[in-house]
Amino acid sequence: MTIAQVALPVAVAQTFDYWVPSGLAVERGSIVRVRLAKRRLIGVVTRVDARIENRAPRSIPIEERVALPALPADVIAQAEFVAEYYQTPLGAALALAVPPLGERAWRPRQCPPLELTPEGTRDLPARVARAPAAKHLYERLVALHRFEAEHWSTLSPHARRILRGWQDERLVAPADETPMSAARLLNDAQRSAADAIIGELGSFTTFLLQGVTGSGKTDVYLEAARAALAAGGQVLVLVPEINLTPQFEARVRGQLAGVPMVTLHSGLADGERRAHWLAASRGQAKLVLGTRLAVFAPLPALALIVVDEEHDGSFKQQDGVRYHARDVAVWRARERGVPIVLGSATPSLESFVHAEAGRYRLLTLPRRADPRAAFPRLRLVADRTARARNALSEELVAALGECLGRHEQALVFVNRRGFAPSLLCAACRWEAQCPRCTSRLTLHRDPTRLRCHHCGHAEAVPRACPNCGNVDLLPIGMGTQRLERILRETFPTARIARIDRDTTRTRDAFSIVRRRVEEHALDILIGTQMLAKGHDFTRLTLVGVLGSDNALYSADFRATERLAALLTQVSGRAGRADLPGEVIVQTDFPEHPVYAMLASHDYARFARVLVAERREAKLPPITHAALLLAEAHARADADAFLGHAQALAHATLKDSGDAVEVFAPVPALLARRAGLERGQLVVQSERRADLQRFLPRWREALAAGKGARVRHAIDVDPGSFS
Repeated sequence: MTIAQVALPVAVAQTFDYWVPSGLAVERGSIVRVRLAKRRLIGVVTRVDARIENRAPRSIPIEERVALPALPADVIAQAEFVAEYYQTPLGAALALAVPPLGERAWRPRQCPPLELTPEGTRDLPARVARAPAAKHLYERLVALHRFEAEHWSTLSPHARRILRGWQDERLVAPADETPMSAARLLNDAQRSAADAIIGELGSFTTFLLQGVTGSGKTDVYLEAARAALAAGGQVLVLVPEINLTPQFEARVRGQLAGVPMVTLHSGLADGERRAHWLAASRGQAKLVLGTRLAVFAPLPALALIVVDEEHDGSFKQQDGVRYHARDVAVWRARERGVPIVLGSATPSLESFVHAEAGRYRLLTLPRRADPRAAFPRLRLVADRTARARNALSEELVAALGECLGRHEQALVFVNRRGFAPSLLCAACRWEAQCPRCTSRLTLHRDPTRLRCHHCGHAEAVPRACPNCGNVDLLPIGMGTQRLERILRETFPTARIARIDRDTTRTRDAFSIVRRRVEEHALDILIGTQMLAKGHDFTRLTLVGVLGSDNALYSADFRATERLAALLTQVSGRAGRADLPGEVIVQTDFPEHPVYAMLASHDYARFARVLVAERREAKLPPITHAALLLAEAHARADADAFLGHAQALAHATLKDSGDAVEVFAPVPALLARRAGLERGQLVVQSERRADLQRFLPRWREALAAGKGARVRHAIDVDPGSFS
């Protein structure tokens, strides 16, 4: 009798025994389907034992082995590390490495990539003007540059017929398949950085590539990737946002033409993502580009890892398995003996401290890659006056007018979507509150609704104040929708587009807008942080920033660090080519160090000040922390659980010799979310090893005494304490 131990994506930290039916071949790493109670689950075999004795009465057979390759040993080891370090069940960690298993197989249409011909570029705009389906297809072709085989799966039958017709008319044609293009000409700093990385291929080194915005970090990545690919290796590139993958994909296809590449992110259809996973695991895909989940992709010939915008909070998973993809990528690079490049204009303090201590090798790009491009001029203008006159300062309005007069492009940034962050009664000061969260409801227009951005609750806007009956309800604050209305009224002839989560829900929506910007078909962009990262618009010369002072009031100890990164990124969109740029920030605190950093472009000096503050306050990255978050329907249950957890922590530490500090339980900053009362408890230590010895024992004690009415999770290296 052969028994397989199977790790399943359930909340308990154990494996489950199943017997292997005769004729079913399984091994360590096999992906199998089994029953657990009344559920059918996908799991991963972690061990196979041949036993002579009869099977236990409660053991049941494996139902089937899923038709996918077994997970390789290094991916299993990585999942074991994630489970151990982040205090999560092994089955949940292994599930991150398993692609979606939809019933329908996905097969890309066997045809070469397509692109618009000169005739199509000339004739189609007029032909599709009155045909919505054809117009949308044309816009996709323009936005994607090349229509790859995998894009066929996203088309409706009608759209496929249209595209085939365009092929017959030679309005679209197969794209030229060329071998890897010649290397781009790099400046001295780029060449030095690329050579340093290439020199370490075949061995583990962590590089921190700190380059100012527009310095050409991507060119360095791709030059190093070129060398790794030429030696027969695979390259893994991680980016923080799904919306950045099409842009990066276009850069790769332009500079590494002919290199087989796949993308891996949650925006792909299940079958497409599974096919891309298979191509990576078989070594067919030589370059894998993805978001944080791609760090678990099997890559038999991995030779180089790149993490772009390594400081970005999107690399930290906020629920389920709360891993940080950047840190997991560093671990993977070390285990595989390959170099890893962490790139950013504003490195995280964690990476900055490692570089200062010599654990990471620092590479710098101190100037913009385009020799014509200079840093944009910065102006700080009073925000109080602007709020009194509909949010836009006189200086920003004047600068926008001058920008439009020069036929250049502008970006106005406010990091809040919706129309207004709050709805207020002018008489009794009532505010629209979410009934399920301790947060205000955001006012949205088109359609007009009050929405909670935490739990998704939505309701109609009241005709009058429910508290006093007053009909004078005021939208308070500035969101992207309200800013769009103000700018359209101020500049009625300008071509304006708003970019936020509400306007980019459909596939390729963001790519289409990017293409319109590149074609100079837009004058003013309005957006949130989606527009702050990595985009290169040559005629965008003016950036206006609204509402940045809000971060200075935050209770999050990382708020200033994140604001510095965000402001650096968004200001870096201006003046990236031969046209001079300008950044106008509306603030009531022009003397704040974060704005001084923005003016001097000296992030390293600013980071050292932040590190000194963290050292004095004993906060990460100087210390190492974990957060216990508890949620319950009743506040008393959450508080009682956290009080019990505090007592267990002290008991666990008694006589252990581990120097771990246990703080008193407090309500979470968002004390109620989606109807659940939330509290938290922080533990931290100056020695990571002490914390890692303590956490498993504490977690085991918590599991033994867990109350059924309380849901809890441990977050190691939390993004914040709020």
